[in-house]
Amino acid sequence: MVDYHASNNQSLYSAGEQQIYMEQENDWDRDLLLDPAWEKQQRKTFTAWCNSHLRKAGTQIENIEEDFRDGLKLMLLLEVISGERLPKPERGKMRVHKINNVNKALDFIASKGVKLVSIGAEEIVDGNAKMTLGMIWTIILRFAIQDISVEETSAKEGLLLWCQRKTAPYKNVNVQNFHISWKDGLAFNALIHRHRPELIDYDKLRKDDPVTNLNNAFEVAERYLDIPKMLDAEDIVGTLRPDEKAIMTYVSCFYHAFSGAQKAETAANRICKVLAVNQENEHLMEDYEKLASDLLEWIRRTIPWLENRAPEKTMTEMQQKLEDFRDYRRVHKPPKVQEKCQLEINFNTLQTKLRLSNRPAFMPSEGRMVSDINGAWHKLEGAEKGYEEWLLNEIRRLERLDHLAEKFRQKAAIHESWTDGKETMLKQKDYETATLSEIKALLKKHEAFESDLAAHQDRVEQIAAIAQELNELDYYDSPSVNARCQKICEQWDALGSLTQNRRESLERTEKQLESIDELYLEYAKRAAPFNNWMEGAMEDLQDMFIVHNIEEIQGLLTAHDQFKSTLPEANKERESIQAIQAEVQKIAQYNGIKLAGNNPYTTITPQSIDKKWEKVQQLVPQRDQALQEELARQQSNDHLRRQFANQANMIGPWIQNKMEEIGRISIEMNGTLEDQLTHLRQYEQSIIEYKPNIDQLEGDHQLIQEALIFDNKYTAYTMEHLRVGWEQLLTTIARTINEIENQILTRDAKGISQEQLHEYRTSFNHFDKKRTGIMDSDDFRALLISTGNTLGDAEFARIMGIVDPNNSGAVTFQAFIDYMSRETTDTDTADQVIASFKILAGDKNFITAEELRRELPPDQAEYCIARMAPYTGPDAKPGALDYMSFSTALYGESDL
Repeated sequence: MVDYHASNNQSLYSAGEQQIYMEQENDWDRDLLLDPAWEKQQRKTFTAWCNSHLRKAGTQIENIEEDFRDGLKLMLLLEVISGERLPKPERGKMRVHKINNVNKALDFIASKGVKLVSIGAEEIVDGNAKMTLGMIWTIILRFAIQDISVEETSAKEGLLLWCQRKTAPYKNVNVQNFHISWKDGLAFNALIHRHRPELIDYDKLRKDDPVTNLNNAFEVAERYLDIPKMLDAEDIVGTLRPDEKAIMTYVSCFYHAFSGAQKAETAANRICKVLAVNQENEHLMEDYEKLASDLLEWIRRTIPWLENRAPEKTMTEMQQKLEDFRDYRRVHKPPKVQEKCQLEINFNTLQTKLRLSNRPAFMPSEGRMVSDINGAWHKLEGAEKGYEEWLLNEIRRLERLDHLAEKFRQKAAIHESWTDGKETMLKQKDYETATLSEIKALLKKHEAFESDLAAHQDRVEQIAAIAQELNELDYYDSPSVNARCQKICEQWDALGSLTQNRRESLERTEKQLESIDELYLEYAKRAAPFNNWMEGAMEDLQDMFIVHNIEEIQGLLTAHDQFKSTLPEANKERESIQAIQAEVQKIAQYNGIKLAGNNPYTTITPQSIDKKWEKVQQLVPQRDQALQEELARQQSNDHLRRQFANQANMIGPWIQNKMEEIGRISIEMNGTLEDQLTHLRQYEQSIIEYKPNIDQLEGDHQLIQEALIFDNKYTAYTMEHLRVGWEQLLTTIARTINEIENQILTRDAKGISQEQLHEYRTSFNHFDKKRTGIMDSDDFRALLISTGNTLGDAEFARIMGIVDPNNSGAVTFQAFIDYMSRETTDTDTADQVIASFKILAGDKNFITAEELRRELPPDQAEYCIARMAPYTGPDAKPGALDYMSFSTALYGESDL
């Protein structure tokens, strides 16, 4: 039974509210009190209710209107149910003594804030049944029903709600009132089964057998729950509508009998709420740890790849590396940027939830802090920095190497072709058997060869210089180049030695030589340089070239035009040389001389000169075409530069402007937080819709790289700068949205009104002089003083430890509102959770797994069991669990 003594002074309502309620409850027609069936039910119920209390004092009543007439048992009843002493009763037998005693009882009832409407002591003393029943009902309302409160309702409504909640899971039970809903007896049985299932076999009850159902409930309640039988089943079943007050009185006894279970349920609900928050937070922590691990692992794998500066041997391999890097920038990195941003947002949201639920801050496992991720990301960007530039420089180097290698091969091939057979020629001893004229011819021929040899000295030096440059640029096929160059140089040295030896031999016999053919000699001397010039011209006309801009190709065009301007003069020289040969033929013919073979002083024939001249004439227009094609390519490249620059010069300022606008939005206050959030999300969408412009610029950038364009004088923006700016813009707007979401979360969880939040923001902005969203400690002290705080140094240091735990010297708006909400609102505490566990444990210092499984939902019960340490106190029993340590884990030692 309920202990009324412990709760008699804890009314939930003021006296005025009690009066109104009691007036409403007593708004009944005493002339109908009630129809005979109802009066019978009330008489029986109220009598049983009174006796349930009077027997504590060792007495009872038999007739409710007779036994209260002298006021003695009435006063005793009030003392038992209130736990208070009433004035000393008068023991006389006269009517006046009885009236005085009843008045003392009625005065006591009135002192409890109850207005007794039309109930006087004389009527009770006279045995007026209706008035007596009305008085007892008033007492029942005040002391048994009024303090019932369920979900912020009270009295009758609270009792009805309690019945509805407890019987909701049971079939054929639908409690809507305190009369018809109880006729079939199932509701009474459901109440008992809900709290003591071992006492009732509910599934065997039948709706069409109300008498059996009612008798079963009444007998079980009387036998096991100490609830006296207040009605007979036939009284209820035989009435069209059972008496509401009788049923309500009976049901209130069930409520008080199960009040201990109600406390346990309340405690279980509180624990479930706390556990649900903790489980959700643990899930968020696990998500953070996994996302952080995955991101760090990706960074760990990626950094060595970006730091690898080992060059490839061919252009194709390096271009593939560049294409892989482009895929990394376009495909692989952007999702990781979003993951990093989402990770920071999740971390901030988790910390906010932990603060709002009075939990310790989340500390990620070692190496997975946000600062660790930022550090790893910084290393990633450090490794990435310069990688693309290195790739392009390597491609440029390989392109130059390919050009130099081809140039080396061309010059080497020309030189080797020229030297072919020269050693054999220089080693022959034809001068030993030659005539004087032949000797002189050989000497002149040798002089011509020496002239030709000297003319080839530059080519050998060029070949050696090209080989040296290939070595310095780390050409992959340098060994074969060096071997070929070494062979050419050794051969060149040998030719020089052989030439010197042959000259000495010829000079020893020169005195024996007298005749010389001046014309042949003149032809040979003029033909050799001219032939060498033509060979050089052909070599230059076929020479490969590489340029990077219009100015360079225009320089080559100018040089080519200058070369073409020398062709008429060269043609005159050719005609003059050919005229010498013609003069030789003319003289020989005129003098009848039979020429023996070709010019003895040279192997250069007029036919070879004409052939090479014709070749030069063919190569000139080919060179014209090649240069014009290159000019067109450079003009196309210049168009690509301008196209990229025009777009970049718009996107760069656009990104900067958006960053500045976000900065302004983050410190301005326009409308509610929801309005600001909606505005920011619309703003974010407008930024996302700008993404096609970035993609188009990436396409232009790829065209520039594919064209091997390495500079752009039309813009100061690079694709790398714009990529970083775009990523920062997306990250900044996402973080700003998250800050607003956290403010909404804080506001709703802490019960901060929109006006308070607006006041906090206005105050913060006023002292945020630099409009950065962050203020230093001096400005923050001024802000606190403006809110009415009187701060000493120690108190201010305490507050700074809360809002700036890392001692950075800066305070954000989120930290400020977290502090203000913490100072002005209440949250669940460890003490409250411990008290709730103590209720479930029946006031023991430990709890068992069986008790947890009985009182909590299965998943939350197992959650507690898995985390609770064994209880080791002096009263420990097998299987005892320490709920104190569990609360410590939830809230931290400081809260206990």
